[in-house]
This record gives sequence, structure tokens and C-alpha cells, in this order.
Amino acid sequence: MYREMDSWMFAILPLLIGWLLDLLIGDPQWLPHPVVWFGRAISACEHKLNRGHHRNAKGAVVAIILIALVFALTWLVRYWLLSLSSYLLLLLDAIIIFYCLAGTTLIREVREVFFALDRSLEEGRQQVARIVGRDTSELSAQEVRTAALETLAENLSDGVIAPLFWFALLGTPGMLAYKMVNTLDSMIGYRTERYKDFGCWAAHIDDVANYIPARLTALLMVLASGKLNLLAFVWRNGPRHASPNSGYPEAALAGILNCRFGGPHYYFGQLFDKPYIGENGRPLTTADMTKAVRVNRVAEIWMILIVLVYEKILLGFCCCSPVLCLLW
Repeated sequence: MYREMDSWMFAILPLLIGWLLDLLIGDPQWLPHPVVWFGRAISACEHKLNRGHHRNAKGAVVAIILIALVFALTWLVRYWLLSLSSYLLLLLDAIIIFYCLAGTTLIREVREVFFALDRSLEEGRQQVARIVGRDTSELSAQEVRTAALETLAENLSDGVIAPLFWFALLGTPGMLAYKMVNTLDSMIGYRTERYKDFGCWAAHIDDVANYIPARLTALLMVLASGKLNLLAFVWRNGPRHASPNSGYPEAALAGILNCRFGGPHYYFGQLFDKPYIGENGRPLTTADMTKAVRVNRVAEIWMILIVLVYEKILLGFCCCSPVLCLLW
């Protein structure tokens, strides 16, 4: 029994430490971040290989190799640290979890959009450009607020729920590999002339990796709001998005706020006419942002609790969870 308790503590301590660090400090700009390194690797591959013939195949090879490399290297480093000390492994896992969670940074950025918009429209446009991929130079104040809240909903899935989901299934190697998947999609997973072939596989892999987390995110948001009758609204409006996944958390937040997301946007100079999610095109306010942030935080706490319970149950039945596979 003591061995089981000790093992569970080694499973949950990195999660709790990493999550609390994210809550307290987010992603400080002065700290080096793995996603920056991922971005440099992706950019180097894209500039070298996204030309000539067979761009689709080359993009597929790049995506698969980079994801597999991140998983394998993380697993090997963890295995090596385990041979030295289980406490070093615990420390590494806590650091990885801290880096992979982006809840606090996202909320901070969205708040800054609304505060900047209170000062001037141009400041709001500049601030929202930090967190969205669309062109922001011609956005109205309503469109700036809409873009920020859409991003808040989407990235609750990408930046919090999905990393925790893959942590539960494959431990920190899977969590960090997911971040590579997400970074690939955010950099080259666009249907523009430049990326439509080379980034095709990156986009599809991201769709698969986020299929369950996106729907789980929507469910947790609805639970956090206490409005369970919104589930029908979410399942009806979620598929309207061009992405097979992003529409579900967006629909959840649109239902919670009784507002409307979507519509036409420019990405890299090209117009994409996205269907509307929701029907009430009312003006959005700072109060809506505050409510959305609260829903995000409660959904995040629910997910942390789910992962903790999952680890405890799995350990009790199997005496070994995916997160602990290198500790036995």
C-alpha cells in the first residue's frame, strides 16, 4: 500500500507543481521555451523543403519525424534521469508540464486585448495581433473582442485541456510531442498557397490529436457554466467551423455568453468566409471577457481533477500508469 501511495505521489506531484507554476507566473518572456525551439526547427525545414515537387510528401515526413523525435528524446532523457534519481525525473516532469500548459499566459493576453481596446482601437488591434493569425489592421472594436474570445475558447483546448489529455495517456513525452503537433499546425497548417501542400499532414495530425480534447473542452466549459442545456447548442453549432475541432469550444463559449462568433476573416491576405457560430450578434463587453475567463479557469480545474482521479484509478487497477512506466 505504501508503495502504491508513493508511486501515486510521484505521478501527481509533477502535475500539481507544473500547474501551480503556470497559475502563478505563466510563461515569463525571459525563460527559454521549448515551443520557440520547435518553431525554429519547423521554420528551418519549411524554408529548405517547401519548394519544388512532392511538397505534400516532404511535409508529411517533416511532421512525423519532428513529432517522433520529440517523443523519443523526452523518453530517453527521462530514462537516463531515472537511473540517477527519481527526484530528478520528478523535477523534469514538473518543468515539462509547466512549459506545456498555457492557461495563465492566454488569459493574460486576452485581458490585455480588452484593456488596450479601452484605450484605443489601434492599441486593441495591435494587442490582438499577438494571439491570432488573422489580419487585424482593419478590425472593428467588436471584431477585436470577438477574435480575442474565440482564441480564448480555442486555446483552452490547445493550451490546457489537450496537453493534459495527452499527459494522462502518454505521460510527459506525449504531452511534449503534442506541443510539437500543435506548433506544426500553428505555423504551417494553413490552406494558403504557400502551405496547403507542405502543411497538409501537419494540419491533419493536429485534427486527430485534438478530436477528443476539443469536445471534452466544450463539455467542461458547459459544466463550468452550470448550463447543461447548452450541450445541444454546442453539438449543433460545433460542426459549423471550418476546423473539425475548433468549433466545439467556440460554440460552448458562444452559448455561455449568448453571442455570435465566426464570419469572414483575412489570413495572410486571403479571405476565408467562416460560418457564424451562434445567432446573437450583440456587442461584446469587458464583462463578457471576465465571465469567459472564469469559465476557462473552472474548466481547467475540472480537467486537473479528472487527470488526478484517472491516475489514481489506473494505478489501483494496474499498479502502473503510463505516466509511471519509467518509475517501476
